[in-house]
Amino acid sequence: QVQLVESGGALVQPGGSLRLSCAASGFTLDKSAIGWFRQAPGKEREGVSCISKSIGSTYYADSVKGRFTISRDNAKNTVYLQMNILKPEDTAVYFCAANPSGSVYYWWRPGRYDYWGQGTQVTVSS
Repeated sequence: QVQLVESGGALVQPGGSLRLSCAASGFTLDKSAIGWFRQAPGKEREGVSCISKSIGSTYYADSVKGRFTISRDNAKNTVYLQMNILKPEDTAVYFCAANPSGSVYYWWRPGRYDYWGQGTQVTVSS
């Protein structure tokens, strides 16, 4: 059974950092494209970052480029999202998702992914 479980969300002050984790079971992460998305209340789900299968090319939304870093630990079958210099507008529920085809075309579109985690809340506030 394919399962993705996110963790690491918390309340953090502006300028702070968090690392989110996405642990997979039932399949091998490095054979899939893995995306991170976020959804704030009243807003559409937004693609934040993606890491490709195998060589692990990375992609970022302009809003997080230079602040967020996606990475993968194959031994732990886990993908991470390191978030630095957090801003109040980063507040959202963060989801990870898997595209087993491995394609990164239109990586920012939620419809490209077959499997989703339950989400973890990130709140940036003083």
